[in-house]
Amino acid sequence: MSSAFYRTAAWRQLRAETLRRDPICRTAACGRRSVVADHVVQRERGGPDTLANLRGLCTECHNQRRRGGEPRAKGCSADGTPRDPGHWWNEKSLGAGGLDRSGGPPRVSSSRARR
Repeated sequence: MSSAFYRTAAWRQLRAETLRRDPICRTAACGRRSVVADHVVQRERGGPDTLANLRGLCTECHNQRRRGGEPRAKGCSADGTPRDPGHWWNEKSLGAGGLDRSGGPPRVSSSRARR
């Protein structure tokens, strides 16, 4: 963040708009408060200073990105799916490809649910 741009009113406004739009870290399953307006495509690689190229990240996820990796929730693969083979998302009985098309864990029927 050594660029003079980050000290301008234009950047402060973009940062504020980004954190207002993304109050929670955009890393899947993170859930922490966003405190950093992060360039999706880095400025050094030609990424524009626009809301479309900014996302809110928490400090930990931003630091992970600065160390050279894309932030992701612990226990998840790079595509965001759970690493644990026993996780309900990975169960083969839930349909083609092991995915539950309903978007949630398998439902457990009970006598109360039928009343």
